[in-house]
Amino acid sequence: MRAAFSLLALVIVAAIVLSLAKKQTAALRPAAPDAASSPATGGAMPRPQDVGRQVQGNLDDAARRAAEAAASATQ
Repeated sequence: MRAAFSLLALVIVAAIVLSLAKKQTAALRPAAPDAASSPATGGAMPRPQDVGRQVQGNLDDAARRAAEAAASATQ
């Protein structure tokens, strides 16, 4: 049991270290000018908002499919 907890703690620490390393690596990358930051794009949405909108759309679709599945299961 003690070995299992030790292994679990090691996995958690490794995940934290890898997450921090990933964040630091992302911070060190030079910021490349993309189409969203250019004023000539006509007010295009920045990348985080695009991703957020896509995720929200996928969640809405999944909720709709779940509701349809629940409705068809009760018939």
